[in-house]
Amino acid sequence: MTLLDSLNPQQKEAVTAGNGPVLVLAGPGSGKTRVLTQRIAYLIEKRGVRAYQILAVTFTNKAAREMKERVENLIGAQFSQGLLLGTFHSACARILRREVDHLPYDSNFVIFDSSDQQNVVKSALRELNIDEKRFRPRSVHGSISNAKNELITPDQYPTTTYRDEVVKRVYARYQELLIENNALDFDDLLVVTARLLENEPAIRQKYAERFKHVLVDEFQDTNMAQYTLIKHLASVHHNIFVVGDPDQSIYRWRGADYRNVNRFEQDNPDTVTILLEQNYRSKQNILDAAMAVIDKNDRRKRKELFSDRGAGNKLSYFEAADDYAEANYIVDTILQITNSGAVQPSDCAIMYRTNAQSRLLEESFIRANMPYKLVGAQRFYGRKEVKDIIAYLRLIHNPSDQVSLGRIISTPPRGIGKKTLDTLHQVARAAGNSPGAVLLDLSRGTKSPYRESFSARAATSLSNFGNLFADWRASSEILTISELFDKVTADIRYQDYLDDGTEEGTDRQDNVLELRRLAEEYDERTMTEFLEHVALISDQDTLKEGQNAATLLTLHAAKGLEYGVVFIVGMDDGILPHSRSFDEPEEMAEERRLFYVGITRSKNQLYLVRSTMRGGRGYSEATYPSRFLDDIPAELMLGKSRSGRRTSRTLSRSTTRWTSSSSQSSPTFPKRTRPKVAPAKESKYRMGTKVRHPEFAEGIILNTKNDGDDEIVTIVFESVGIKRLAASLAKLELLG
Repeated sequence: MTLLDSLNPQQKEAVTAGNGPVLVLAGPGSGKTRVLTQRIAYLIEKRGVRAYQILAVTFTNKAAREMKERVENLIGAQFSQGLLLGTFHSACARILRREVDHLPYDSNFVIFDSSDQQNVVKSALRELNIDEKRFRPRSVHGSISNAKNELITPDQYPTTTYRDEVVKRVYARYQELLIENNALDFDDLLVVTARLLENEPAIRQKYAERFKHVLVDEFQDTNMAQYTLIKHLASVHHNIFVVGDPDQSIYRWRGADYRNVNRFEQDNPDTVTILLEQNYRSKQNILDAAMAVIDKNDRRKRKELFSDRGAGNKLSYFEAADDYAEANYIVDTILQITNSGAVQPSDCAIMYRTNAQSRLLEESFIRANMPYKLVGAQRFYGRKEVKDIIAYLRLIHNPSDQVSLGRIISTPPRGIGKKTLDTLHQVARAAGNSPGAVLLDLSRGTKSPYRESFSARAATSLSNFGNLFADWRASSEILTISELFDKVTADIRYQDYLDDGTEEGTDRQDNVLELRRLAEEYDERTMTEFLEHVALISDQDTLKEGQNAATLLTLHAAKGLEYGVVFIVGMDDGILPHSRSFDEPEEMAEERRLFYVGITRSKNQLYLVRSTMRGGRGYSEATYPSRFLDDIPAELMLGKSRSGRRTSRTLSRSTTRWTSSSSQSSPTFPKRTRPKVAPAKESKYRMGTKVRHPEFAEGIILNTKNDGDDEIVTIVFESVGIKRLAASLAKLELLG
């Protein structure tokens, strides 16, 4: 069997395309990964291109691993040695470490995650005496990130409002603080690399000459920084091969710009465009529904998706009485179809528009004693105990990392309070040094000139910690990563700190052990590689294989995945599409693309589920069916009302019940008006509000409902996950 025998005609055309720019518009399930990997193998085996002359970039570590394994299986590992295949961020990190002499960083720079970035923004706000309640750090950082995605520097940041002026000032200080910490954020990995190639012609020429072929996966999700990077890296040979689908561009909120597909064609008039339309994943009825939805978006190249897998079942529609019944229906349905032996639990996925929708689903799974996997919420690498140990290792690796120092200097408590920490920062600034360097010097005790700047008690506490820090730094030169891990956790007695006798405490210890297992895998590698791995990991990369349980995930997180049976929950106007898209045509187009992505994740059966009332018991409001449901041809859907009767074509506005006409008829939906809210007792707490609990620390309110004279508040805490608390007993402090 030759390299090309398994390809259909369109795939073969893409794989064997000549030199120059090639744009492959790949419909969902059309084998784009096969095309990319076969293209790489073809270039090496048939065109004589050396592996090190090829750069292939994608968006997740999982996708990169899969592509690398496929290439090795096709041509052998010995012929793929030197191939640079990875995520945009990992490829940029590799370039930056090689060219660090041209940058204002040391080679051991660290990569700050989203939590670290928030802390740096908060520091900048405090230094500039700007009110955090008025200018929320998350919002300010979002504006900074958007600017970076568009390659806008602090000096270039446009100011038309007072808020813009504030963001401009914070952005400038934020970048200074990153450099002081010898750190880059995720956006900087792209932006700094793009500017390096822009400003250093010799470096640009070196990499552009090396990479004779540049291949890009998920091209529709690139932002301006990534687009600029690709242009620079392909500027010598112009052999750029991009695969994507503008209909699946759903990350506009994080900078993705599907219009880069149009820019690519405009910048490269000789582009060869190839459509991949044969779908190997889904039944035809699912594809027909998906095309009916996406065809309502304009300014797009239409693809005629087709499948050889047959028509399959019609889409199942269910309308529940309320959101509790909605969750119960999904769990009951999964129980029925798995007990029948038709599918395994791991074949099923429940997708929703917002993370908050997972709560009732999780509760329903728990009540049914059914296992489930939750993607994207409370990620392993986002858990407090995991972040604590990573912060210790980052600080040992890079003493200039002030964010990590601030996180761990009092974890576990060691008599160093906020006042002492503030003094440490002041002393460091006055000396033109980093707090970490001052701390290391304090390990010398009375010989340190910094000691007199602190009270006797504070100096002793800092010196004691400085001794540990200095010892770890020295040990890091001779110990493996796992040995250093063991030394640090033993020195700070971290297991005792976590062991509070509760089940949660045991879980936290298990998480530390799991991180230690990962550290052991890096014993033959460097601390730089280990820290880079944990910084760049994504939600999909944490999705465990082999667990036989249904998966709960947002529609955004579903990109690139597939399941035998898919439930899309919350098919209400205001949820999907989201209410904020109602008056914004571009936002509405993206919501439609999001629904299209969800539909096309399903291989065999698709359930569309909604509820006529939403908001919980004691406070609820009427809902109306998603306008997207109107786009799906009636002959493709079968459904039932909340009463269990077959749906008809007409829904009575006065009762919001279906009237029966034919056992085979399918639903159409009423004209929408703004729903009326039922009167309810005023709530003290609101969804999305940040609060502090005396035991569980900070959290965010997911839901709240009145229960007699009390209020039941559901909160997700970073430390312990989701908790439901009675407001009268919880002693919650509102943080804004």
